[in-house]
Amino acid sequence: MKKLSARRRHPLAAVVVLLLALAATGGLYAAFAPASKAQADETAQSLAIEEGKKLYSVGCASCHGTGGQGTTDGPSLVGVGSAAVDFQVGTGRMPAQQPGAQVPKKKVIYNQAQIDQLAAYVASLGAGPIVPTKNQVSPDGADIAKGGDLFRTNCAQCHNFTGEGGALTNGKYAPSLEGVDPKHIYEAMQTGPQSMPSFPDTTMPEQQKRDIIAYIQTVNSAQSENPGGLKLGGLGPVSEGLFAWIFGLGALIAVAIWVAAHTAKAKKS
Repeated sequence: MKKLSARRRHPLAAVVVLLLALAATGGLYAAFAPASKAQADETAQSLAIEEGKKLYSVGCASCHGTGGQGTTDGPSLVGVGSAAVDFQVGTGRMPAQQPGAQVPKKKVIYNQAQIDQLAAYVASLGAGPIVPTKNQVSPDGADIAKGGDLFRTNCAQCHNFTGEGGALTNGKYAPSLEGVDPKHIYEAMQTGPQSMPSFPDTTMPEQQKRDIIAYIQTVNSAQSENPGGLKLGGLGPVSEGLFAWIFGLGALIAVAIWVAAHTAKAKKS
């Protein structure tokens, strides 16, 4: 008893007791406390990947392979990223109804939660462009004039200078950008779907993408109010070429006939 009393009066006794109490408290908290936010996010991500794999097996594996490695009917999805999935599935282009020169936009068959799950699974196959945030695609504070310059330099050759689309070669075409969700425009620039080249952030920074989105939204809103009626450029580059061919060539033929007729009259006289 004397030894025990002496130990209790030891200067370090209080410190030892405090450390033991803290260790016991920490152990109980770790055992019974709810999971941290990071753990919760990791669990949610794992569940999304698992559900996405199920959806992929039903709607995508027949063309892209069971592990996304690709087949003769569909390209590999390893490394395309969640942005490509969100664009292709979110615009109804995928799953494709049938093979062809170009997969058209159609009715979306998955809801956004399912699209997110598919995107999570495909993203787990290999790193790639991720789905942009609302701030990344917001046109607030963007430079519309600069966006117009960038669009005419990089996009107008296919999409028309007002984004109304146009024909390409071998049955392909550049779709109209009217009414397209800004998120999907951003994702298309990131991933380069079908015949479109990709513009990653290393080539075209985020701010420039936002400038282009602001320009597209501006010209789309302006075209909805066109008091002058249908404009030539509004129908796409094919109409402009057709106009030049018919009326330009027609004018040349008319001039040639006129010259020939007057030359013949001059010879007779």
